[in-house]
Amino acid sequence: MNSDLYPDLAAAGGLAPALELLAADLGVDLTVASQDGGSLVAAGIASSVPERGPLSVHVGAESRLFGVRGWSQGIELITGATPELADVVRAGVAWGAGVRVRELTAELPFLHLSRRAEAHERGPAAVVDLQWHAMREEAAGAPDFPEFGELVEAAHAVRQLRQLYVFSSHWILGFSSCTGFRFKVEVAIAPSHGGGPYRVQKHPHSEIIGEAATAQEAVALAVAHLPVDLGPAVAGTADSVH
Repeated sequence: MNSDLYPDLAAAGGLAPALELLAADLGVDLTVASQDGGSLVAAGIASSVPERGPLSVHVGAESRLFGVRGWSQGIELITGATPELADVVRAGVAWGAGVRVRELTAELPFLHLSRRAEAHERGPAAVVDLQWHAMREEAAGAPDFPEFGELVEAAHAVRQLRQLYVFSSHWILGFSSCTGFRFKVEVAIAPSHGGGPYRVQKHPHSEIIGEAATAQEAVALAVAHLPVDLGPAVAGTADSVH
């Protein structure tokens, strides 16, 4: 840690104790824990909202800057950086209290959010809808690979796949029963390439379940391999859903 850039952290003995001291001076409650094995330059600010992980804080190396990141159920909700430690304390208090991301970023302009973050707060169906919209836009922007577009549209037309979180990995579509990373992939489909067949797979880049001549046939085969009682994608990650 550069004591010239961070004299307050050096005097306190690291980022975590510096945050605690400043929170006490400001008269606010903050639960801080060191991260990365007791690192002097990283800390987490706990949240009282079970779905939210600790607000991650780290210091910059080249200039005085505190970077923050906040995740909930496998989705990054906020990011930002500020030279003021007091801004971090205020962000930690608001994050821990469960302040909604739009209000949080309005109060603290150094923080930024994505459309996905706002969708997450509306519920998993909103995240799924937003992701499908983005995937269809991506397919429309790839006119040189019409097979991918045909696959995206064929999958979107079928309720059992449309209700799942869709993502692509090297053009292979994966379908997850949860909206957060790490995804719980239920099935995957690789588009036809160079005149070859569409391939239905257990996961992207894994063993092949079967092949099909058209996108519609591949989708039907994929649906046939979904769990019978599978419902819409839920919030969370593969580690938190069952």
